[in-house]
Amino acid sequence: MKFSGIGCSSKTPTYFVDRAHGFNSVHGRMPAIATGANLANHKLTMIGVSGDGDTASIGMGHFCHAIRRNVDMVYIIENNGTYGLTKGQFSATADLGSKAKKGWSNPYPTIDCCAVAIELGASFVARSFSGDRKQVIALIKAAYAHKGIAVLDIISPCVTFNNHEGSTKSYTFVKEHDVVLQELGFIAPQENIEVEMQDGEKKEVTLHDGSRLTVKKLGRDYDFTDPVKAIDSIHQARAKQELITGLLYHNPGFSDHAELMNLGDRPLCEMTEADLDPGPELIAKLNKSFK
Repeated sequence: MKFSGIGCSSKTPTYFVDRAHGFNSVHGRMPAIATGANLANHKLTMIGVSGDGDTASIGMGHFCHAIRRNVDMVYIIENNGTYGLTKGQFSATADLGSKAKKGWSNPYPTIDCCAVAIELGASFVARSFSGDRKQVIALIKAAYAHKGIAVLDIISPCVTFNNHEGSTKSYTFVKEHDVVLQELGFIAPQENIEVEMQDGEKKEVTLHDGSRLTVKKLGRDYDFTDPVKAIDSIHQARAKQELITGLLYHNPGFSDHAELMNLGDRPLCEMTEADLDPGPELIAKLNKSFK
C-alpha cells in the first residue's frame, strides 16, 4: 500500500501504482492515514512518500506521532529544501544562510528530519542523495526488511527552479527549443546527477543551478546503534557544511504499533461482526466496572 501527502514528492506513488493500491492524503496527513490503514490491516506492506514541506511543516505533528507509535512502514522524505509547487520559497529543511534562486538568504535554522526522528525514537533512520542510486536502492531494501518505522531522508535537488540566464535548463531555453512547458505543465527531463562514492569519501557535487553540495558517505566503522553519536555526527557535519549519507541509526529491538495495540495475528479488516462482538455478559461486566 502506497501513501503520500501533497506536493511534488507526493506524485511518486502514481509512477509505480501498478499491482498495488495508492492513496493521496490531505496535505501533511499521510502518516495519520497510514496509521489507520496499519491498524485495519497490519499485514500490508506500506510505503509513505512525503516531502520536506509535507513532513517538516504542515505535517510535522503527524510525522512525530507516526515515529512515536513505530508504525510498520517505510517513510521516504524527498527533501529539496524548497516549496516547489508555490514557486521556490524556502522550506523548513532549508539550511541557515542558503540562497534562493532570486538571491535572498534563508534567515531560519534548518529542521533536520533525521535528527528529529532519532530524538523521537525512530528505530531506523537513514539519509541519502538521489544521485547515489546504488546507495538509495540499498537503503530502501534495508528499510523494507526492518520491522517498525523506517525513515529515509533523500536529498533530491529541485530542477524546476533553475531559470537563470545561461542555463540550458531555464524556461527561456526550453521554450526556444519547442518544449511546451507552460501550457502542458510539463518540465523537460533533466540529466540525472549521479556520483560514485566509496565509504568514508567526501565529494563536492554541482547541482543543476550551479550551486554545490558537499556529500560525505559514512564509513563502515560508523556505529549506527548509538543515537547520541548519530545526532552528534549530524550536527558536526552541518557545522562543516557537509551532508552525511548512509544508515544513521538502527535499533531493531522496539515493538511496532500493531504489537503495542495487541492486535494479534489476524487483521481487523478480516474479522466479522461475530468475531468482534464481546457478548452481553462481557458488556454487562464492563458496564458494572464503571459504577
